[in-house]
Amino acid sequence: MEAAPVTTPTARVALVGNPNAGKTALFNALTGSRQKVANYAGVTVERKEGVLTTPAGRQMRVLDLPGTYSLRARSPDEVVTRDAVLGKLSGEDAPEALICVADATNLRLVLRLVLELKQVGRPFVLALNMYDIAQRQGLRIDLERLSQEIGAPIVTTVATRKRGLSELLEQVEAIVAARKPELAAENVWHEPTPSEIRAAHAQAERIFKACVKPPERPDTITGKIDGVLLHPVAGLLILVALMFVMFQAVFTWAAPIMDGIDGLFAAVVEFANAHLPAGLLTSFVADGLIAGVGSVLVFLPQILILFFFILLLEDSGYMTRAAFLLDKLMGVAGLHGRAFIPLLSSFACAIPGIMSTRVIDSKQDRLTTILIAPLMTCSARIPVYTLIIGAFIPRTTVWGGLSLQGLVMFGLFAVGIVSALVVSTIIRRIFWRGTVEPFMMELPTYRWPEPRNVLMNLWTRARIFLSRAGRIIMPLMVLVWVLSTFPYPPEGATGPAIDYSIAGRLGQFLAPLMAPIGFNWQMTVALIPGMAAREVAVAVLGTVYAVGGEDGETGALSTLLKNQWSLATALSFLAWYVFAPQCLPTLGVVKRETNSWVWPTVMFVYMVGLAYLAAFIVYHTAVALGAG
Repeated sequence: MEAAPVTTPTARVALVGNPNAGKTALFNALTGSRQKVANYAGVTVERKEGVLTTPAGRQMRVLDLPGTYSLRARSPDEVVTRDAVLGKLSGEDAPEALICVADATNLRLVLRLVLELKQVGRPFVLALNMYDIAQRQGLRIDLERLSQEIGAPIVTTVATRKRGLSELLEQVEAIVAARKPELAAENVWHEPTPSEIRAAHAQAERIFKACVKPPERPDTITGKIDGVLLHPVAGLLILVALMFVMFQAVFTWAAPIMDGIDGLFAAVVEFANAHLPAGLLTSFVADGLIAGVGSVLVFLPQILILFFFILLLEDSGYMTRAAFLLDKLMGVAGLHGRAFIPLLSSFACAIPGIMSTRVIDSKQDRLTTILIAPLMTCSARIPVYTLIIGAFIPRTTVWGGLSLQGLVMFGLFAVGIVSALVVSTIIRRIFWRGTVEPFMMELPTYRWPEPRNVLMNLWTRARIFLSRAGRIIMPLMVLVWVLSTFPYPPEGATGPAIDYSIAGRLGQFLAPLMAPIGFNWQMTVALIPGMAAREVAVAVLGTVYAVGGEDGETGALSTLLKNQWSLATALSFLAWYVFAPQCLPTLGVVKRETNSWVWPTVMFVYMVGLAYLAAFIVYHTAVALGAG
């Protein structure tokens, strides 16, 4: 008779480490696609957990904790990490083992955290990640002595290439198998006194000097590169030049692909009109779905090119250096140096940017950053910008080959950045006077971006954009088509049918309010569903003009706008969208992060006011100069 198979309970392991140590890369390498994202109970901090199976067949649940430099928690993210390590999270089991992930090239930074974990008393493994880079730099790390000093096993890993994962899992499994439940809750860690902090720093420095030797032939290339890239004048000029090239590429590289996508959707519309019977069905398919969604999807190449550059700069280690370059400028505007990363994230979307302000310790600095994050030019504005620029700015070159359209796009991004700094200055001087804390961050090593990671992140960005098109834009386009089609005009009506529809009447009712800034009723209608997502405004314009087309006027949306809008109106629309009121999901996130409706209300009111004022000034200035 065969013995029944022995089942082992699922073990729980937590990853902890400094920011930018490759912790999330290791988490992805260990768990693959078997992971889920949620929020911790009662807080807004994101919770990532995955499942893995060890070589010996044991199943483990792996928790990716937010990055921290110490268990002395000062931000919401760090509080979650501290409580998870100490086993004090509400509704969460304590981890049976910890994996402390360290950047092998910056060991001095993590040793203080390692010593705190040692005090906690919970068993852990130190994973020296990016070990290949440390070896290339010539760093000599005495792994055996370091292991003795910290009282924990050490495994070298390269998460992006899945090196060292088997050895890491073997060590973790050995810890879990030998665990003693009655000792799991024991720890002697407590909030340290100033003298204990100084002693811990001294001990960490002693261990570092004893176990890590600098290379015999120091790498001077990094120093030489930083000597140029971090120069207060040359470095800023290089940063501006990189941003300029990025926005030039958004137009020049994407143009052929965009023309192809535009031609494809035009052919689909023509096919639908030719093969479907005239009536509501054809109007719904051609004018509602194809014209609406197609007018947004055409901008996908530009968004991917923009993120391609951002990912390259992040993975190479340049973005942190950009933060140092801009630290003094941000300090003048009353911003904390740590605000750079949330503001940078807001170029993708204000939502992750606002959520990442949790790394800022001061509540006032955090609120200031949250309030100005939507002024960064998020990817949802790109369809609006490129539509208007493509219609009204000639596709010509100036100054020896520079794209004029790219220059205008660069200017719009620059206006958003400058306005954010100005608003921050006003907020700090009126509401929260005081000094800004100094910005301290270790510079990561320069490294070649990993092609696989770049491609995976680009695919994720494309999937998110397409998902928004399916979940948000398409249903809204159906609604806009219905509102633009019904009710039918009465007998004897002489004007366009859309003028008698619900959308037409609503737009004409609100038109007097927007007339001083040069908006017509179609533009006014587009702003309303645009609150769901900014890029929806483009789709609404596509649907409204397709449904309301008369006298046989057809063609690309940009051509229709060029024929019906003045240059002053187009510039006013661009000015509005530089400061456009953020989408409803962003307001919801601000409410969740601040736990109050006061701040999302303040944000909405001041951004509407800025948008209207900017559009008013631009429109009347353009009219005065003869662009009306």
